[in-house]
Amino acid sequence: MPVTDPIGDLLTRIRNGQRGRRAQVRSPVSKQRAAVLDVLKSEGYIRGYSKTGDGGIRDVFEIELKYNEGRPVITEINRVSRPGRRVYSPIEDLPRVYNGLGISILSTSKGVMSDLEARRQNLGGEVICTVF
Repeated sequence: MPVTDPIGDLLTRIRNGQRGRRAQVRSPVSKQRAAVLDVLKSEGYIRGYSKTGDGGIRDVFEIELKYNEGRPVITEINRVSRPGRRVYSPIEDLPRVYNGLGISILSTSKGVMSDLEARRQNLGGEVICTVF
């Protein structure tokens, strides 16, 4: 069955996996999902991910979830911009998640990045999701 919101599907798989205390979850492969997973890995919210399969349409990402003393590192992960309602933000209005303790993931003209990196590069863009 085709997915109309692949990023929302990825975030839901991660959220459900951590609620169920799973070591890893699987998600279909796409460039957009890989970009979001790269940001989550670089910011320390997941251990990592790997692509498995034979290079065809059924390839999946195996995402290793991260826990600290038995508790999930990601306590909250929310989709902001949806297919029916896109949310764009200039650099001045970038949201701060829990006063800087969490991150926002943005899609900018220079790729997908965290709000910290976007502030360093002085870029605004579409706010994909928030993570805490």
